[in-house]
Amino acid sequence: MPEMLKPVIFTISAARDHEASVWSGHCDDIPAAADAPTLDGLLAKISAMALDLLPDNHPDVAPESLFLQITALREAEPAAG
Repeated sequence: MPEMLKPVIFTISAARDHEASVWSGHCDDIPAAADAPTLDGLLAKISAMALDLLPDNHPDVAPESLFLQITALREAEPAAG
C-alpha cells in the first residue's frame, strides 16, 4: 500500500482589480503572481506556475502532495433585488 504523503498547502492571496476587471493574485511560497478574469482562471495559472517552480524552490515537496488554497478579498456588495 503506498504511503500517504502529507499535504503541503500554499496560500494564494487574491484581490479583485475592478479597473482592470481581473483577479490579481500572488503566492509568496513559490513565488508566483498572475492575473485572470476569474478566480478559477487565476488558480489554474498559479497552479501551473507552482508545479513548474516547485523543484527549484521546494525540492523536498512532492508535486502530488501540493495543494493550493486561495484567499480572495473583495468589497461587499448589496444583493441585487
